[in-house]
Amino acid sequence: MKKAAQFRSELNRSIRTFFDEKGYLEVETPSLSPDLIPEPTIENFATRFDNEFVGSSDLYLIPSPEVYMKKLIAQGFGSIYQIGHCFRNSEQLGRHHNPEFSMLEYYSVDMDEQDSIALTEELFAYLDGPDHLRPPFDRLTVSEAMWQFAQVDLDKNQSQKALAQEARRLGLSVPDGPESWEDTFNRIFLTLVEPNLPQQRPLVLDRYPAQIDCLAKREGNYRRRWEMYAGGVEIANCYDEETDREKVSAYYRKQYAILIQQRSERGSVIPDADPDFADIFDNFPQCSGVALGLDRLQMLLMGESNIEGVILFPFSATISSRK
Repeated sequence: MKKAAQFRSELNRSIRTFFDEKGYLEVETPSLSPDLIPEPTIENFATRFDNEFVGSSDLYLIPSPEVYMKKLIAQGFGSIYQIGHCFRNSEQLGRHHNPEFSMLEYYSVDMDEQDSIALTEELFAYLDGPDHLRPPFDRLTVSEAMWQFAQVDLDKNQSQKALAQEARRLGLSVPDGPESWEDTFNRIFLTLVEPNLPQQRPLVLDRYPAQIDCLAKREGNYRRRWEMYAGGVEIANCYDEETDREKVSAYYRKQYAILIQQRSERGSVIPDADPDFADIFDNFPQCSGVALGLDRLQMLLMGESNIEGVILFPFSATISSRK
């Protein structure tokens, strides 16, 4: 494991040099927050702060530094990056998952998501990894991938009813009761598309369906968002960040209502959401943000098949030692 630790030290040093030379400011933001961006698909860790003088309050381990980094962007910090730890609960333990993981997150002011593809290609070239991780990246839109690997035309299947018919045509089971368009899409994508994505070099999967709600700008039936796969593993996510205050506020209201409903039913953690978060977008610049999983990236750079080979104290080993 010492070799992995040395590799991580060198990797972090290279990343810092790359962004520093481009004029990005490295920042450190809290891992504990009194509120989070509402994301119903991500389960959270909760803890409690107690103090005899100022009282008690609930706090949450961040699943991403996004909530704080966007506040810095709004304050005029310019382009920034951060290497830090993030936390997601109730996910599987395995080759590509650990509840605590390392993230590189970088926000580029006056750039869009297409500019961020070029920037990320520059980063990968600078890291000088093995041939199958070198740019230029392959590119597919989600629509192209759905047609190529499942023969589903997304533009012709914008309703859940139509998409469910396509899923059944492909032999997939779809419940008779209500199901969201996103859930039906995921049945097709995760079963037939993701496992068949090309793996010869990093792949940018661009233009996600608008029905998959997120804080990326919408353009017609799609959002200005991409994810990157390498070695068949999803390692990065990028938005052309939404800067419209009213749209951010509407997203918060909608997603928080979904989060409360879902988690009340199963009794899981319901983090607070800041009702005033959208205020920062009164003067928010054009910006693109990328979140890149460092454990997965190091795994691929080192030729490992399991992130436990690059984490000094993987969670599965930690909890096993307590039994």
